[in-house]
Amino acid sequence: MNILIIRNNSNAAALDASMLLAAYLDSQGVAHQELDSIPLSIESVKDTCSHVDVSSFDMVVSLGGDGTMLRTARLVGKTRVPILGINFGHLGFLVNSSEDGVVAIVAAALAGDVVREERASLHIDLIAHGEVVASRFALNEFSVTRGTLGRIIDFGVDISGNHLVDMRGDGLVVASATGSTAYALSAGGPLVAPDFKGLVVVPLAPHTLLSRSIVTDPSDIVEIDLSRNPESREASYFVDGEFITLEEPIDRILVRKSNNPTILLRYKNEGFYSAVAHTFFADQRS
Repeated sequence: MNILIIRNNSNAAALDASMLLAAYLDSQGVAHQELDSIPLSIESVKDTCSHVDVSSFDMVVSLGGDGTMLRTARLVGKTRVPILGINFGHLGFLVNSSEDGVVAIVAAALAGDVVREERASLHIDLIAHGEVVASRFALNEFSVTRGTLGRIIDFGVDISGNHLVDMRGDGLVVASATGSTAYALSAGGPLVAPDFKGLVVVPLAPHTLLSRSIVTDPSDIVEIDLSRNPESREASYFVDGEFITLEEPIDRILVRKSNNPTILLRYKNEGFYSAVAHTFFADQRS
C-alpha cells in the first residue's frame, strides 16, 4: 500500500492532520508521501507530475477544502487513483467531514469501509486558427467570461454539431454533474445528481429574455464559438475557478466528458440529497 497525502500547507488544521496521519501510517507500515496543494495550479501541475508518479499510489488523501480537492483531482487526472477528501476548509461539499478524525477516516478507507463514486470529469480543447493549442482537465467546470476590458462577449453555442444559439453576455459555464453545485449553481443552473454523466450548460448574465440552462447527453460535445469577438471584446478562461493564460486569442472551445472519471471515496456517505439539504438549505430549515 502506498498513499499520497496532499495538504493545504496554509491551513494549520490540515497541516496538523497531515502530520498525525503520517505518524499513523508509519505505525502501520504503510508507505506515504506528502505534497503541498498550493503549487498544484493550472500552470504548474505538469511540473509536479514530472517528478510524482501518481499512478504508483493506491490512494490519494486530500486534506483541505473543496479547492484542495480540485487541485488534487487535477494532479490525479486520468490515472483513476481514488481520492479520499477530508474537510479542513469551509463549504466542503466535495470532501468528507473531518468530525471523526483523520486517522479513523483513513483507517476506514484502508479497510474498504467507504463508498466509491465515479464522477464524470471534463476534457477541454481550446482551438485557435483550426489547431488545438491547449487541452485541460476539469472536475467541476470550464467557464469563458468577459476579459480584462470588462466588455460583454459574443458567442455561439453548438451541441454535437447542431447550432443552438447565438448569444451576448458575460459568458458561459459548462459543468459536470459534480460542478453543478459550484459556479453553475450560482449562475442559476440546476442541481444535478453526481452519477449523471452528461454536461450542464449555463449562460452567465445573458443579454436576452430567452435564456435557459441545458443538460446534455453524456456523449454530447459542447462547442463555444468566439470567432466573432474583436480584440476589444476579448474573453477570459477559467478551469475549476482558476484563470488560464493563453498566448493567442481562442476561436473555439470544445468541452466533452472525459473518458476517465475521477474516483471519490465517501466516508459514512449521507447521500447527495441529504448533503444538498444540509449545505444549501440549512438556513431556510432553521
